[in-house]
Amino acid sequence: MLYNTLFKSDKKKLAVLIDPGKIDISELKNTVSVADKSGVDFFLVGGSIISQTVDDTVDIIKQNSDLPIILFPGSVYQLSEKADAVLLLSLISGRNPEFLIGNHVTAAPFLKKSNLEIISTGYILIDGGSKTSVEYMSNTKPIPADKSDIIVATAVAGEMLGLSAIYLEAGSGAKNPVKDFVVKSVKENITVPLIVGGGIKTEKELHEICKAGADIIVTGTAFEKEPNLIEKFAKIIHNYI
Repeated sequence: MLYNTLFKSDKKKLAVLIDPGKIDISELKNTVSVADKSGVDFFLVGGSIISQTVDDTVDIIKQNSDLPIILFPGSVYQLSEKADAVLLLSLISGRNPEFLIGNHVTAAPFLKKSNLEIISTGYILIDGGSKTSVEYMSNTKPIPADKSDIIVATAVAGEMLGLSAIYLEAGSGAKNPVKDFVVKSVKENITVPLIVGGGIKTEKELHEICKAGADIIVTGTAFEKEPNLIEKFAKIIHNYI
């Protein structure tokens, strides 16, 4: 079970987010190769708009790496039985019923028949200083970055509802990552694994998020622009005590 080996591990993990809508085949192969050599823990695959099928992307990753592949679907059209698991995301920071439960009902028959490991995840969108694709496509507003009390209460509610993980998201390409004090506050109030992603571009920001208590760090945009950053991030995360 990937949830036990990756999410419940005592050691911090690094996930590389692959957005099929933003990367061509040659870039994808290079990113996967660098990630594999750098000791990344797993890949997330998904995005807001998909220009090539998720099946095709998963196939290319598998041809170039043996690392686990977990789906990070932006819609019901981003599912693939070829992956290993799926983050069943419920956008608990928003009030759009389609992203709270609607899409999940539509996807349930497919997921039930598949061999995908289902990892129920409370997805919390936090203002990262710019309007992101997630905000636009989900038609929900992010929680203001300084409202840690609301963010914590939302995370706690997600855990109480039985969700297996909490994901704090500033959004792909965000100007600012989730604030370290927010990560710390959430970590102190939940017992399920904490995932943090969006806007993490520098080693300093990564150190701060690790120190604040994130269990899994997700980065995509920064690696798209500079694949060699993957190795630096992997060393920081895996050497963190």
